[in-house]
Amino acid sequence: MLNAASYTRNERLRDGTGVEIRALRPDDEAAMLAALGEVGAESLQRRFFTLKRHFSEKERAFFVEVDFKNHVALVACVADAGRSTIVGGARYVAAGPGCAETAFMVIDAWQGRGIGGLLLRHLISLAREAGLKELTAEVLPDNAAMLRLFRRFGFERAERRDPHTIHMALTLT
Repeated sequence: MLNAASYTRNERLRDGTGVEIRALRPDDEAAMLAALGEVGAESLQRRFFTLKRHFSEKERAFFVEVDFKNHVALVACVADAGRSTIVGGARYVAAGPGCAETAFMVIDAWQGRGIGGLLLRHLISLAREAGLKELTAEVLPDNAAMLRLFRRFGFERAERRDPHTIHMALTLT
């Protein structure tokens, strides 16, 4: 069985750039907040469904204090000026027995290069390994790139829970 808390894989983007997909660590908080500072208003709106620039102490704790059982979080890191920089992140959070909701974000300068797909592929693998039966996601209707990505990985549109979002689901069996 995989230990999600120590998960790390090295990958290559379509353009050959090396990227490390690894478990989020508690000491990543400053780097994660710095990455969020590189995200534009539209991307923030699409991820949080509101324009969110500041996070409370409780919100920051939620984002970095993951248990790797009910809450799994991965980051994508690239080498930048000799140090590892977070350029994206993905997570799933238990939403019921055998089901978890997933969400992720890639900083604007790195969007469209395959990071979202790498993160989603690794998250799906971890969810299967954990015995989950379904991953879900809520997507704003105008987020065509995210809808395409989810469909590429087999997510299907499911019954709407919120009239303002599209509910996507992936059966993991």
